[in-house]
Amino acid sequence: MAKYSMSRLIGSALLLVLGCGASGLGVAEERIAVKVMIISMFNLEGAPWLAALKPEREIRVPGLSSDFPTVHCTASGVCQMTTDMGHANAAASMMAVIYSGQFDLRRTYFLIAGIAGINPRYGTIGSATWARYLVDVDIAHEIDAREMPPGWSDGFFGVLTNGQGQKPQFAYRTELFQVDEALLQKALQLSRHAALEDSPDVVAYRKFYPGAPANAPPGVTQCDTASGDTWWGGHLLGERATRWTRLVTDGHGVYCTSQQEDNATLVALTRGAQSGLTDIHRVAVLRTGSDFDRPYPGQSTFDSMVAQRSVAGAIRTSTANLVHAGMPLVKDIVEHWEQWEAGPHTLPKSTAAAPPRAAP
Repeated sequence: MAKYSMSRLIGSALLLVLGCGASGLGVAEERIAVKVMIISMFNLEGAPWLAALKPEREIRVPGLSSDFPTVHCTASGVCQMTTDMGHANAAASMMAVIYSGQFDLRRTYFLIAGIAGINPRYGTIGSATWARYLVDVDIAHEIDAREMPPGWSDGFFGVLTNGQGQKPQFAYRTELFQVDEALLQKALQLSRHAALEDSPDVVAYRKFYPGAPANAPPGVTQCDTASGDTWWGGHLLGERATRWTRLVTDGHGVYCTSQQEDNATLVALTRGAQSGLTDIHRVAVLRTGSDFDRPYPGQSTFDSMVAQRSVAGAIRTSTANLVHAGMPLVKDIVEHWEQWEAGPHTLPKSTAAAPPRAAP
């Protein structure tokens, strides 16, 4: 009896703390129940969502970036936040929201929606990709390529391994995440026929690539994403990302987009799940191509990286297509909440698979 009473006392104190909100007055406040939290990384990614959602409420959250200090919410339970760019900002901002005590995120679906470099073998500028695997390509040993051993394809190899081709032990527990298969398949199904935007200057630029899908109009597909704070480009590093993704996923992953934040965001959401504040089964990752990760034939890698900055339509179409591809999932969750509330595990078993996880 004494043990039960003490547990209730501790639980009540925790709820009081979580309910305090930003005022710090120690008075429990009702937390905002969120059905969908859309996670953007910078202002141009967030703007199309705010224009489409027209949120009625702004909630200031201590610990968010000073450039993006508020979470925007609609009356229907859809919220949007902007983490700011890079691993550190993504993790810090996500943790701030999870532990702010201002939101009930236990049944929330998180939609990470951002732009990325794209592998021309799997998509084009404006293409929308849903990830199954999130691979951190920054966690590795690196030897300058001018000093690497003979026969190596590049200067990277796994942490505490003895050479290329050896799978690392994942000591950081942040190197690999896998999203829920049932949720992934539902997102693909809902967005398959989304009308994606294009732009004349993007159409002209992609013609330099000799084959589809690089030179074709944007579409929706499934392929995997690589996280890393270095803005790299080129065939050799692209092939390195391809090999690394294949290695750490035991041959199942298919690299197609490069970005900075996704593994860091998943780490924060995993910590939240371990605290009973989020459900890591409810995370979807959408990335649209804003630039090619490697040059077209006859173009140098440096020229490719510089030239694509002048393709103004690339940012506009890729950010707009985040909404076009992601909104069908958001709307379905809100409009059919009674089907979604219990979680992706209630979907047909034929599409279910392992939950999102950090690699052991």
